[in-house]
Amino acid sequence: MKKVAILGSTGSIGTQAVEVIQKHGMQVTALAAHSNVKLLAEQAMQLHPAAVCLYQAEKLPELAELLKGTSIELLSGMDGLCRIAQMPENDIVLNSVVGMVGLLPTLKAIEAGKDIALANKETLVAGGSLVMEAARQRGVRIFPVDSEHSAVFQCLQGNDGNRIRKMILTASGGPFFGKKKADLRHVTAADALKHPNWDMGSKITIDSATMMNKGLEFIEAKWLFDLTPSQIEIVVHRQSVLHSAVEFEDHAVIGQMGVPDMKIPIQYALLYPERKPCPTRPLSLTDYGTLTFEKPDLETFDCLRAALDAIAEGGLRPAIVNGANEEAVGCFLRDEIGFLEIGTLVREAMENLPGGEVHTYEEVLAADQAARAYVRERVSAASAR
Repeated sequence: MKKVAILGSTGSIGTQAVEVIQKHGMQVTALAAHSNVKLLAEQAMQLHPAAVCLYQAEKLPELAELLKGTSIELLSGMDGLCRIAQMPENDIVLNSVVGMVGLLPTLKAIEAGKDIALANKETLVAGGSLVMEAARQRGVRIFPVDSEHSAVFQCLQGNDGNRIRKMILTASGGPFFGKKKADLRHVTAADALKHPNWDMGSKITIDSATMMNKGLEFIEAKWLFDLTPSQIEIVVHRQSVLHSAVEFEDHAVIGQMGVPDMKIPIQYALLYPERKPCPTRPLSLTDYGTLTFEKPDLETFDCLRAALDAIAEGGLRPAIVNGANEEAVGCFLRDEIGFLEIGTLVREAMENLPGGEVHTYEEVLAADQAARAYVRERVSAASAR
């Protein structure tokens, strides 16, 4: 019985992972959430983990009251996340937290020799070279949970030794597909949170609206599959049925299809290499009838272009872009900036902050913090005018 620790258990990926875990009789060793005390307590009472972590430490007394009378260990903050990631009883750590906060727990889990089911994009966007080298040295396997990277991972099974010519990374295009900058000048957070296919958290949904989500996945794919940026092609596929594909040297293209439901890649990562019944509906191609594929609009979606430019330059540039984006998205959700300003701020941070090579986690963290500070300063200066 596989033993799983879930970082981000109350989010979209985490709650679906719990459903998969319960269906297949896996054991949950530990749970971690950002701030949803009530749901975390409900999950703990249901799954009986050895420990739970609440990232917002000030809410820990509330959680302690809800779990009174149990033997569950209560942890908090980054130290708590890292302790859970390193627990000896873990077979695999599902990292589905949102943002840069996911990098250090991933590194700590790898240090402890634990396999990773990775749904936290920022881990590889900001610290890809550190993570992949640490995993190589420790013999740790990283199983992608993002539907696109899971699709590529599945396409590569049985193809050891066959060289990839190109990876085709599909994108839904988000709620603003076909729009130009003039159309996006006055969109609201409520507009941007209306994703056509996927039910995700607010930060990821805004990233999909700006297409930064695909930029982050582009960077992630480079590290996961040891590709050059020129080997990755982004294709807008509105129906989200073809989750991604691989072209080999002979120009044969193998793709993975399925309904847009994250339980499929979650289950594949947790049960690999087994395939078992999944709590989702089957795909009917005739229900869709037509599948479409188009080029992304790099002129309208500044965030996507910035992400592609960042990984082309390499080093600390992706960490800067990621940090600036996280901060700018938060500002947009608080109605402090307009939608198009997210891309402007990300681009400015990338161009104005010093880059350099990545050697340590501390360097990545410093670049991330500098990018966030840059965005805060720019937003504050604009509001003061």
